[in-house]
Amino acid sequence: MQENNKAIACAAVAVLSWSTVATMFKTALKFYSHYEMLLVATLSALAVFAVALTLKSGWGELRRLSKKDWSWFAFVGLVNPVAYYLVLFKAYDLLPAQIAQPINYFWPIILLVLLAAIEKKPIAPFKYVGMAFSLGGVALISLGSGSLGGAALPLSGLALAFLSAFLWAFYWILNRRNKRIDETAALFLSFLFGSIYLLGGLLFVPVSLASTSGFLSSVYVGLFEMGIPFIFFGMAIRKTTNPALVNQLCYLSPFLSLFLIHIFLGEQIYPTTYAGLLMIVFGIAFNEWRARRKSLA
Repeated sequence: MQENNKAIACAAVAVLSWSTVATMFKTALKFYSHYEMLLVATLSALAVFAVALTLKSGWGELRRLSKKDWSWFAFVGLVNPVAYYLVLFKAYDLLPAQIAQPINYFWPIILLVLLAAIEKKPIAPFKYVGMAFSLGGVALISLGSGSLGGAALPLSGLALAFLSAFLWAFYWILNRRNKRIDETAALFLSFLFGSIYLLGGLLFVPVSLASTSGFLSSVYVGLFEMGIPFIFFGMAIRKTTNPALVNQLCYLSPFLSLFLIHIFLGEQIYPTTYAGLLMIVFGIAFNEWRARRKSLA
């Protein structure tokens, strides 16, 4: 019971952290470009993973990796953090936070489809129900909120939000190959290569990091979007005897996020956003619930 309590506390840290970051994305983007924001955030997250590796005496894990492993993480780092966050941050730059965040949350449904295609396994019929609800929620947010504040939403922003969900689902597929490697070491390597790519990009992308507000906001993103919550969520999964409960706590994050978006960014949250997010979460939760019932049958 004590370990389960610790697991819930760890999960709460992760959920609360993720709930704040949509607001901070928009705050940082007032002062930095999406590239500048990602550069600072990635280096900040890399520092978090380095500290975590030190605390768990995990550096020996890196010495045991083969050249093939290093090559693999060089590719993974290109997907996350580089491609995924460049696309996500640009989507936030173009869209209201209340639109970009729920569409990005659609990634579990995309993951389901990708896994079915890659593994050549048919999708269970009941999962089409959850997929339909989630897809309907995305459509409601994208089309029903298509003229927030009297201005049409840019199609490029919507496309980038969808692409970010696809890239995150693809990253999770890549992660399935890393089961033999410590998760903190895997994150460190991904962000190490991501940092190298982004620093190399300075040869081609003009960057100015003079804004203190932009710098601090971007550091916050690195700590509380990319770094700390993943460490605490991993701890929660390892400590709990009920991983389903820990996963379900994540469903609180997008709703708490909408509340913070309204309070700190001043966005009026439209009914279509609430309804669409409810449909997305219901579809994901329904599929997970039915899958658990089927596995216990």
